[in-house]
Amino acid sequence: MIPFVDLKAQYLSIKEEIDRAVLDTLASTQFVLGKEVVAFEELFAAYTQSQYALGVNSGTSALHLALLACGVGPGDEVITTPHTFIATVSAIDYTGARPVFVDIDPVTFTVNPALIEAAITPRTKAIIPVHLYGQPADMDPIMAIARKHNLVVIEDAAQAHGAEYKGRRVGSIGDAGCFSFYPGKNLGAYGEGGAVTTNNPEIARTVRMLRDWGAERRYHHDLKGFNYRMEGVQGAILRVKMAYIEHWTELRRAAAARYDAMLAPLGIQTPVALPDRRHVYHIYAIRDRQRDALQTYLHDHGVSTGIHYPIPVHLQKAFADLGYRVGDFPQAELAAAEVLSLPMFPELTVDQQQVVAEALQGWMQQVAAGC
Repeated sequence: MIPFVDLKAQYLSIKEEIDRAVLDTLASTQFVLGKEVVAFEELFAAYTQSQYALGVNSGTSALHLALLACGVGPGDEVITTPHTFIATVSAIDYTGARPVFVDIDPVTFTVNPALIEAAITPRTKAIIPVHLYGQPADMDPIMAIARKHNLVVIEDAAQAHGAEYKGRRVGSIGDAGCFSFYPGKNLGAYGEGGAVTTNNPEIARTVRMLRDWGAERRYHHDLKGFNYRMEGVQGAILRVKMAYIEHWTELRRAAAARYDAMLAPLGIQTPVALPDRRHVYHIYAIRDRQRDALQTYLHDHGVSTGIHYPIPVHLQKAFADLGYRVGDFPQAELAAAEVLSLPMFPELTVDQQQVVAEALQGWMQQVAAGC
C-alpha cells in the first residue's frame, strides 16, 4: 500500500540529530519554552521574512492568540473561507466574534477576493485568508480591501510553510501569520505545536504574554492569558528540522511536477501552480465528480488517499447556529464533494508515484468504458 504520508521515513533520515536534540533538552530540564524554543523562533522568523515568531502549543492556539492580539472580540465579525479545517473558524468563535464566510476561487481553493467586500459590515474587524494545501491566497487585493476598510488581516498559513506570494513569504504579508506544526505538516513537530509571525512589535508582545498566562514577569498577570506555551522538546525538534525545510519543500515540488506530467495525459484535474506564487504542496489535490468511488478504487489498488475536506464548515453541525444552508457557497460545496488528496511527502519515490498514476489510469479507463 502506498502511504498517504510517511512520517517514519523522514524521522529515520534525521534520527541521530533529533535524538540528540531531544536528549539534550531532557538533560537541560527546560521542558516548557526555554532556549530551544527561542532558537527555533529566531530561525522561523527569519525563514518567514518576519521580525517576530512566537512558538505556541498548536496552530489553533496561534490563530486564537493572533485574533486576540489584533483586538478581535465579542460583537466583531471575521471574514474567512468555509473550505478549510474547522480550527480556522473555531478560533474566531473562541474570541466571541462571529465567522462570516466568503466562497472560494475554484482554481486555487482559496478565498475569492472579488467576493470579500460584499461581506463587509460595520462589525467586520478582520479577514483570515487561508493558504490552503500549500497554495497562497491572492493577497494583494485582500490587503487592499483590508486597508480600505481598516481591517486586520491574519494569514492562516498552517499548510503553507515556505510558500510565497509575489516573492514574499506567507505569514509576513498580513498583520500576523499563523502556522501549525502538527506532525503531518510540511514542518512538523513530534506532537502539537504552532507559531504566530508578525512584523508588529505590539502584536508580538501581546501574543508572548497571552501564551503564558498574560504575564511578562512571573506572577504579574497584566492580561487574562492562556497556557499555550510551546514545549522545549518540540522547539528542539523543530529547530533541527529548520535545516531541512527548504530541501523537503523542493522534494515536494518535484513530486508535484512528476504527478503533473504523469496525470496530464489522463485528463485528470490537477492542482494549478500560478506563476506569481510558490506552491509548497502540503496536499496534492485532484478533482473527480465520482470522488468517493475513486477513493475506494484507489484503496483497492494499493493507494492511500485523503479528503480535505468532505464537509465545508458552514454545513458542519457545530456551526449550525450561524444559519448557513446548502447552496450558500457553491464553489466550496463542489470542492468538498470532488477533491481527493493523493500521497504527498518529501520521501515519495518515482516508483510509488508510478503506482498511483497507473491506478488512476485504470480508473479513467473504467469510467470511459462506462463500468
